[in-house]
Amino acid sequence: MTDTLSAITSRSAVRDPFDWSLFGALSLLGIIGAGMIYSATRTALANAGFNPHYYLERQGMFVVIGIVVMYVVSRIDYRRLEVLATPLYVLSLFALAGVFVAGQSALGAQRWYNLGFIQVQPSEFTVLVLILAISTYVQRRPDGLSMYDVIRILVMGAVPLGMIILQPDLGTGIIIVLVVAAMMVIAGVPPRFMWFLTVMGSVGVAGAVYFQLLHRYQVDRFVSFLNQNSTNPALAPLIYEVSNAKSAIGSGGLHGAGLFRGLQTVLGYVPEQRTDFIFTAIGEQLGFIGSVAIVLLLAFVAFRMFRIGRTARDVMGRVIGLGVFIFFAFSSFENIGMTMGIMPVTGIPLPLLSYGGSAVLVFYTAGGLVLSVSRRRGGA
Repeated sequence: MTDTLSAITSRSAVRDPFDWSLFGALSLLGIIGAGMIYSATRTALANAGFNPHYYLERQGMFVVIGIVVMYVVSRIDYRRLEVLATPLYVLSLFALAGVFVAGQSALGAQRWYNLGFIQVQPSEFTVLVLILAISTYVQRRPDGLSMYDVIRILVMGAVPLGMIILQPDLGTGIIIVLVVAAMMVIAGVPPRFMWFLTVMGSVGVAGAVYFQLLHRYQVDRFVSFLNQNSTNPALAPLIYEVSNAKSAIGSGGLHGAGLFRGLQTVLGYVPEQRTDFIFTAIGEQLGFIGSVAIVLLLAFVAFRMFRIGRTARDVMGRVIGLGVFIFFAFSSFENIGMTMGIMPVTGIPLPLLSYGGSAVLVFYTAGGLVLSVSRRRGGA
């Protein structure tokens, strides 16, 4: 009788550890994003004689596909993905190199493949591939990382980083630097060595600026938010973008102008509003209350990712969880800060809210990896 009761109790105690709160929050972000993109683009498309539902239909399709991908990835044991780490890493390098030959140019950058129904930006997928590759590498070093291992990790990050900067895509480059640095700390690299790398990296950036290895407009992007009252003609376009972005957010007031309303949004004063500056449409149309709600939702997702990474059962799970956390949290902070004039204009999308099929798929796949780690925190 005791054995039977124990068995029943044991079976009843085994619950599916699937994190429905994180899954639901990520799904909700995608749905809200599709709605805000529609609200920001419908009037302009209709006035131009185009299908007013064009961006809604495309973004909605990728959100649905992304949610399915997230759920499927969450059901896969992340440890089984070790065998894919090296092939995916090599494939990502070929994809980054191929952009220079067969890629599409836009806004002064060559970083996309035009597949007709979607523009694929391989640099976005590279961040996720690096997280998987480095987490796999440190998992195979149970006795800790030697100096040789640290150098190999640095090379693993530096090779795609160099190609991404040449596209140029400094926004994704910054994310790779932060993600790789965070994963090295999690993997146990001594703090003194990380400080050394930080100093050397800072010297390298200063040298690249001094010797004009970076394009002038790239440098301008990083200093424009510090000189918003400058009369320098080179900074004028960036200052104009940020000024209109802040005006749009401020004009929303407490409650906002309402969906499909707002002069800044409807009249198209803010450039790239459906992508880089989607938060300006949120601020103008949903107001302070709606903006805070979105920020809190993003913060909740980031918090859950952080908690899952901290409590993972092995080093691979910790590196994946906290690596994705850095990826998601910094992208959110940088994008929102950019629209408010407190961060440089880098073109980093707001996770699951900005328009873009490849970005949506990347963030949902990343979410699926974290959910996979969450499902396997308590056992095999």
